[in-house]
Amino acid sequence: MTVANESIDDRTSPWRFSIAPMMDWTDIHCRYLHRLTTRRARLYTEMVTSAAIVFGDRGRLLGHDEFEHPLAVQLGGSDPAQLAAAARICADFGYDEINLNCGCPSDRVQSGAFGACLMREPGLVGDCVAAMKAVFDGPVTVKCRIGVDDQEPAEALWAMAGAIAAAGADALVVHARKAWLAGLSPKENRDVPPLDYPLVYSLKRDFPTLPIALNGGLRGIDDALAALAHVDGAMLGRAAYQEPGSLLSVDPAIFGAEAPFGSQFDIIEAYVPYIEKRLAGGARLADMTRHMLGFFTGMPGARAYRRHLATEAVKRGAGVDVLRAAVAHVTRGALAA
Repeated sequence: MTVANESIDDRTSPWRFSIAPMMDWTDIHCRYLHRLTTRRARLYTEMVTSAAIVFGDRGRLLGHDEFEHPLAVQLGGSDPAQLAAAARICADFGYDEINLNCGCPSDRVQSGAFGACLMREPGLVGDCVAAMKAVFDGPVTVKCRIGVDDQEPAEALWAMAGAIAAAGADALVVHARKAWLAGLSPKENRDVPPLDYPLVYSLKRDFPTLPIALNGGLRGIDDALAALAHVDGAMLGRAAYQEPGSLLSVDPAIFGAEAPFGSQFDIIEAYVPYIEKRLAGGARLADMTRHMLGFFTGMPGARAYRRHLATEAVKRGAGVDVLRAAVAHVTRGALAA
């Protein structure tokens, strides 16, 4: 077995399994819920721009619950000095990692010349990493695509990995698709460009000392385990969000540790005190239950559960009784897949 494979088999790696940063999805409520399902997975915030952190409401943008750790903040930006200023602020908020977004293809990031646009400027990305490393004691990582538009992935991805490794980056997460900045919407960019896992596995062979995690199209724990035979980490996105109950198998299957709870029903009961606390602070029930709609996918009563939450949780004054009424539609006894 090579040195690279020994690092891949290390269950203590911070990036062995993580849940992807997803705009409008992985907010504070979502992350708290996901932490109830797995104690070991690394969680990521939604992308926050460096400008918003430096000039905006930092408490609202960066606030989190201590229970969420290990927790990384994903930053968007392309100005090394401003990213360094944002990194200092993130350090004060106690984040365990800073991740630089070099993969988002939305119009917003294109107009700001960051996100996937940075695939064209690996040297600048290296400068951004070095600037953040200078002021942040924890890991600084990068999440990227395999290329954009007409780039040759075998050139673009290697250039990115080389630049950030030279700058001292602690890990690289690769969404194994190109991003087409012209012609495809952000939603289409999550599905239409073909996946190329072998390319990422080849990158790992050429950069054996740089921790590399695979993202994109992984459908569940079995896919994550298959990826871990080749790279250091697996990052699930939509699969984790759409079927959060499946995350109960993360700790046993990925880390060889005991699951924190026995079933989705147990998790929901553990989530109730958090919901009550947030409701008392002015949050709406739907702010939290929208992350739970896929909890019982494939189980008898799941459709009625989703329908009840979708129609009742949005109403003024809705409380935990609405959630419990929704759960009552589900047949108990079936555990998470």
